Amino acid sequence: MAEVSPLAPKRFPRLPNVAGVELAAGACGIKPSMRSDLMAAVLAPGSKVAGVFTLSATAGPTVRWCREAVKGGAVRAIVVNSGNANVFTGRAGARDVAATVKKTAGILGCSAHDVLVSATGVIGERLPIAKITNALDGLIAQAKPGNWQEAANAIRTTDTFPKGAGAVARIGGVPVHIAGIAKGSGMIAPNMATMLAYVFTDAKLPVPVLRRLLKETCDRSFNAITVDSDTSTSDTLLLVATGAGKAHRRITRAGDPALKDFRAKLEAVMADLAQQIVADGEGATKFITVNVTGAASDRAAKAIAMTVANSPLVKTAIAGEDANWGRIVMAVGKAGEKIDAERLTIRVGGVRITERGAARAGYREAPVARHMKGRRINVDIGAGVKGGRGRATVWTCDLTHGYISINADYRS
Repeated sequence: MAEVSPLAPKRFPRLPNVAGVELAAGACGIKPSMRSDLMAAVLAPGSKVAGVFTLSATAGPTVRWCREAVKGGAVRAIVVNSGNANVFTGRAGARDVAATVKKTAGILGCSAHDVLVSATGVIGERLPIAKITNALDGLIAQAKPGNWQEAANAIRTTDTFPKGAGAVARIGGVPVHIAGIAKGSGMIAPNMATMLAYVFTDAKLPVPVLRRLLKETCDRSFNAITVDSDTSTSDTLLLVATGAGKAHRRITRAGDPALKDFRAKLEAVMADLAQQIVADGEGATKFITVNVTGAASDRAAKAIAMTVANSPLVKTAIAGEDANWGRIVMAVGKAGEKIDAERLTIRVGGVRITERGAARAGYREAPVARHMKGRRINVDIGAGVKGGRGRATVWTCDLTHGYISINADYRS
């Protein structure tokens, strides 16, 4: 096990119980260390689901299954294994997904299409499916409310800490609960950049509303992070509404004003989980926030921010605590988006560095160098486009030798 990331939270958060969600976790033997490697979420009948998945052309059979299954909008269980991604395993991989689904559906007495499956770990190795199916009866029997930390631990691979976030929101004055878990440390980039994340609420929301809320909040959370610019084959984000909480005002559209607080709390939970993934970036020692304003559009601003966040030269300079702002200028320039170099502004740690296409008169590096020694690095970029109102914020981490060591030894 790697040392816990220096950016990790001090403890796993206390998450609210979400009515209609029961969780179980255990070790079925996929990981040779016998660490916890299997998780099941058992959901109340009538639960609804929406999902967002990787755009990778080599997505695994779990992703392909879930893409089709979520079209129906119903869910009774989610089964996740870690230690093996079940990707690029040919037809056998699809049969293994089918076996997991069939066994789970049989235990719960539900339709196969109400069972969603995820897998994460090594690519190209056959899943030891018998270990999973043999464990499911006992695992599901042990499912209980509030088992968030155990579930979060079971889905980890190179993660150094379990990730969870929660909130209490109000819909028309009625309290509803939101809680989620996630895993991710490397192979993190948009389209979408979650590795695996599961968010649950006991609000009663129809599928079209869930889909709209998920897209909006995903774009500003999981699709606004990057660790290494690599898109995983297994990225899955599921949002489940059990409808088992207190009765609230009937919701039929995502734009209902009664959802204002819920939408804000949901986005906060998603952003929290996404930022924890960045904080656990493989080998990370610094959490970096890149803000871009004054771009031609929000899309352009995000493209600039992501180019800076993904630049190995920028990330290694920050790892080395080198106040080399020229690397930020370089990254902005290669983004392929409209800027005005004469009006381009760069601030690091709140210190303005550039002005009129050059270093600002009287610029002193010492305050920036001090900021670079911290754990949290802030980079603010003004694209300078005349009339430009585009803005975006993305989160990333530095690039250290630890990233190389973790990935070089991943299968060892």
